Amino acid sequence: MAANGTGNGNGNGNRNGNGNRNGDFSLKETSPKIGNGGGNGGEKLTSSFDLVEAMHFLYARIVRARALPANDSFIEVKIGSYKGRTKQSLNSNPNPEFHETFAFTKARLQGNILEVVVRNKDNSNDEEIVGRCKFDVAEIPTRVPPDSPLAPQWYRLEDRNGVKIGGEIMLSVWIGTQADEVFSEAWHSDSATVTGENVVNTRSKVYLSPRLWYLRVTLIEAQDLVLLHQNRTNPEILIKGFLGNVVVRSRTSQTKSVNPVWNEDMMFVAVEPFEDSLVLSVEDKLGQKEECLGKCEIKLSQVERRVSPGPVPALWYNVEHVGDNGEARRFAGRIHLRVSLDGGYHVLDESIQYSSDYRASAKLLWTPAIGVLELGVLNATGLMPMKSREGRGTTDAYCVAKYGTKWVRTRTIVDTFDPKWNEQYTWEVYDPYTVITIGVFDNLNLFGAGNENRLIKDSRIGKIRIRLSTLVTSKIYTHSYPLMVLKPDGVKKMGEIQLAVRFTATSMIDMLQKYTEPLLPQMHYIFPLSIYQLDSLRHQATHILCIKLGRNEPALGRDVVEYMLDVGSNMWSLRRGRANFERLVAFFDGWIDAWKWFDEVCKWKSPATTVLIHVVFLFVVFLPKYCVVSLLLYCFVFGLYRFSLRPRHPPHMDIKLSKADSALPDELDEEFDAFPSAKSGDVLKKRYDRLRGIAGRMMIVLGDLATQGERVKSLLSWRDPRATSLFLAFCLVGCGVICFVSMKLLLTFLAFYVMRHPRTRVFNIPSIPQNFFRRLPSRADSIL
Repeated sequence: MAANGTGNGNGNGNRNGNGNRNGDFSLKETSPKIGNGGGNGGEKLTSSFDLVEAMHFLYARIVRARALPANDSFIEVKIGSYKGRTKQSLNSNPNPEFHETFAFTKARLQGNILEVVVRNKDNSNDEEIVGRCKFDVAEIPTRVPPDSPLAPQWYRLEDRNGVKIGGEIMLSVWIGTQADEVFSEAWHSDSATVTGENVVNTRSKVYLSPRLWYLRVTLIEAQDLVLLHQNRTNPEILIKGFLGNVVVRSRTSQTKSVNPVWNEDMMFVAVEPFEDSLVLSVEDKLGQKEECLGKCEIKLSQVERRVSPGPVPALWYNVEHVGDNGEARRFAGRIHLRVSLDGGYHVLDESIQYSSDYRASAKLLWTPAIGVLELGVLNATGLMPMKSREGRGTTDAYCVAKYGTKWVRTRTIVDTFDPKWNEQYTWEVYDPYTVITIGVFDNLNLFGAGNENRLIKDSRIGKIRIRLSTLVTSKIYTHSYPLMVLKPDGVKKMGEIQLAVRFTATSMIDMLQKYTEPLLPQMHYIFPLSIYQLDSLRHQATHILCIKLGRNEPALGRDVVEYMLDVGSNMWSLRRGRANFERLVAFFDGWIDAWKWFDEVCKWKSPATTVLIHVVFLFVVFLPKYCVVSLLLYCFVFGLYRFSLRPRHPPHMDIKLSKADSALPDELDEEFDAFPSAKSGDVLKKRYDRLRGIAGRMMIVLGDLATQGERVKSLLSWRDPRATSLFLAFCLVGCGVICFVSMKLLLTFLAFYVMRHPRTRVFNIPSIPQNFFRRLPSRADSIL
């Protein structure tokens, strides 16, 4: 489909997009005209599109033509300066088929007459008009789904003088909204400047991630391996596993012989419908070189699928060696394996902190959906210029949303800083503790050759995460979210995006039950995977998703998929380290404040408060039953009081919490550095010295914690005979005192002693238990 346009009507003017550079990063509540309140002239969207504003389009569906001249014909649909063209018919067919739809935004129509012109090309490639049809926009009917599609009709073509000619064209014309079935496949006037094969890159699409499984290969042993060097003794045998373009290595065998033993698991990520084969290569390590002794191929379609923790039978597989010159296969030994496709795990392709799905791979283990998530992508405002075209800044923005295995992509709005999408999407929800991710990108694949576009990465404009458990069910949240991107020169506000979100629960009982169930499937707890395995498997899953989603049309590029899945979030970042440390400090602030307050009580800073605490403590000791009841009642009342102070808005990206606004340029440059580092010289030395300083402080803290733990263990270790003797004597005396004195009296005496009047204590002097504990030995003096 080809297109021409002399104007885009997007109203970007001469704007440079710098208005938001120093704007605020706050979340703003909005009041868009969504749902049944939208529309013009009393028209309403269907109930399935009640989270977006009604956008009216003039649709023209070209079906076919007949009795045209025997030349290569095509049809041009135009109104004002907007022109859309169908594909050119081939083989000089006089009755060509088109089946293409054109959509013109009604709010930006530049004329009152819609023209459908039939053109053809002669041998000299000159275009001539065969005939045309004209439609008055005011007379075009309106269609509102779920009405059936408007039936196309045959229209006689007219020449320039309005005289009917022999050719006819079958088409239908109507006024509709984005709820029409043809909306996603239609050519849109707001992308009129995109031509040729690149038009497909402007369309909205829904993608489904392939279902992934974990492939577990348990290496038990091998027997009767045939070495390439017969005089070699004590061979070091290892296994390399190949699945697609993923390679996993095992450790060297425990026994250095031709009958090696491993007892080790190798984990892969396999994708349905399991058309690949697993290849295991037996390698003999010779210094820095490895020689292949033989290979074993296992088809995944023949591997047992396990959904429960039950055992999988171990089988023997032949290892065959094939020479470099294509010589016949020969027996090279056999290997004992236990191979299974484990459907009881959830394949983690996202960080577990903000994952959008926790279901197991096997559909047999899925529970019914507990709700529905609806997202309305309304518009974006104040976007920054992302590239230069014809001597001015411009942006071609589209939005991608990911939840569970379903990805959605809005259409690309060309050449505007304030795009309006007004597209709505729906997902089934299986767990409320999940996150939907929305990203905005600049499309760089619109004006190049098809092969060139595959190598271009779309620019990132911003990303948003919304956790479903923070949303009130059945409530529509309409907010304008700031779009931020962290760059080596600091955090930048790239604009704002307006969204409408609604989470509806189909069964409140099932949703509340989810809070009592494990977050991950049972296999994660019965046969847990190591941190190293999870990291490797997540990398494999991301690689597979990038390949599979990149094979769609239009393709989701690797850069888009990795940004949505937050690849690289586990890399070292001093900024993130400081942010996480302050989050930890903020958690302990309450406990520290409580300790300071109790210290003031013990020092009688407020005598009335101290006396009251004495009374409360007596109540706790002598009436413990009522104490627990009072505590629970206090939590209940305090929770009701906090209800009026509850958060009214969903959480969003916080630059202060992320320390993005206070990060130094060198810290950001280090965060964006590649791995392994691309730096050298003094820069790398400076960063290494800084990392050594941070690690040194962490080492001291770890040493202090280890010292305290070893002092506790030394109480009964007799490392210090006098300290152990004193502790044993204290235990014996304490046992006798507890036997003859009431526990309530002992607790009362202890509390009153701790909170005794300042006149009876000496301040700033450690207590006897502290002095005794600090004198206990540790193993710190044994460290070099």
